[in-house]
Amino acid sequence: MSAPWWERDGDVCWHPYTQHGVEETLLPVTGAQGAWLELADGRRMLDAVSSWWACLHGHGHPRLVEAIATQAATLDHVLFAGCTHEPAVRLAERLAAAAPAGLTRTFFSDDGSTAVEVALKACYSAAARRGEKERTLFVALEGGYHGDTFGAMAVGDPDPFFDEFGSLLFRVVRAPPDAAALEALMAEHGAQTAALILEPIVQGAAGMQSVAPDVVRAARRLCDEHGAFLVADEVMTGFGRTGTLFACEQAGISPDALCLSKGLTGGMLPLSATLFTESIFEAFRSEDRGRMFFHGHTYTGHAIGCAVALASLDVVEADDTPARFEAIGARVSARLDALLPDDGSVQRRRFGGIVVVELDGDGGYLDAAGPRLKAACRTHAPDVLLRPLGSVLYSLPPACTTMEECDLIAERMAAVLTAAR
Repeated sequence: MSAPWWERDGDVCWHPYTQHGVEETLLPVTGAQGAWLELADGRRMLDAVSSWWACLHGHGHPRLVEAIATQAATLDHVLFAGCTHEPAVRLAERLAAAAPAGLTRTFFSDDGSTAVEVALKACYSAAARRGEKERTLFVALEGGYHGDTFGAMAVGDPDPFFDEFGSLLFRVVRAPPDAAALEALMAEHGAQTAALILEPIVQGAAGMQSVAPDVVRAARRLCDEHGAFLVADEVMTGFGRTGTLFACEQAGISPDALCLSKGLTGGMLPLSATLFTESIFEAFRSEDRGRMFFHGHTYTGHAIGCAVALASLDVVEADDTPARFEAIGARVSARLDALLPDDGSVQRRRFGGIVVVELDGDGGYLDAAGPRLKAACRTHAPDVLLRPLGSVLYSLPPACTTMEECDLIAERMAAVLTAAR
């Protein structure tokens, strides 16, 4: 008799960000509903990390399921080069209406990395098309993470993810997430800069580190002063995670390009969107076919993805999803504070629905505290899915999470931190 499928995984699958030489047994997930995952052994686990920050409203949301089924029966997919369809047009209209002012054009792709690739290529080419071919440099923040394709790797912080690819990546200069440091860096490199890219308000993979509103405002001002484009990577922070629909709102700025994915479809299907100003779009409009934007994906503007994204936006508006995340984060944080009084041994922070506790350590994704935290999660949080980032333990659950479920998350986080310290 054949072994169960979850045991056969080890013979055929290669998992992302997983060291198969030491990784613990994988969780065999057979179903999901609301905030809960169902496992092959009958257990249920609360998805406190929204399945890599993507599940926006909860698993299996009926309005999203219905949208997928209806669209699949009508039009599943057609190439978006030379064709168009209603779901894509309606979604582009909705995004332009909801996004920060001035972002009028949407280029669809597949995931967060490709959304960033689109932004980088378009900004670089737009600068060249307006005659500024000296702008061959990108500026980014230390600790930034923007995806795993080559352009996204180049603007991400190389340590520890991308060091070995250094000789293959284009030139990027980085500043800490500090307004004065950004000002000094742009004073030196602004004339050669095509674009500055950042994750507004919070850097995800860096351990949920803060990028304060004044830093985001400084980035906008400096790009204006030096003639560079500003790219906001809101792949994680978009659609309410930080308590506002887009994190840029907390700084009161509009970028020149806005990268969206993850929660765009409620986490149900891979789809991304890069929104641009009309001036960037116009840099490519010409009677010369050689000046078009040479970029595309097989599933650009995927009809089913666009349909479920429209349904997700309906739910965001009907449920006031940003307010729900704010209430969820406040409840988890308050309960955690009651269970784990602040004795100065840990750092605490919250961004809307994201609650973060950081142990003292060397910092970074490979911090020695990471294995201790992961082991403590298995033992002390068997019914809550938590995935530490190095020395950082965080929760980022879907918007359907109840107050009682928030309390459960906080209780398990407190138990994990107590055991790991």
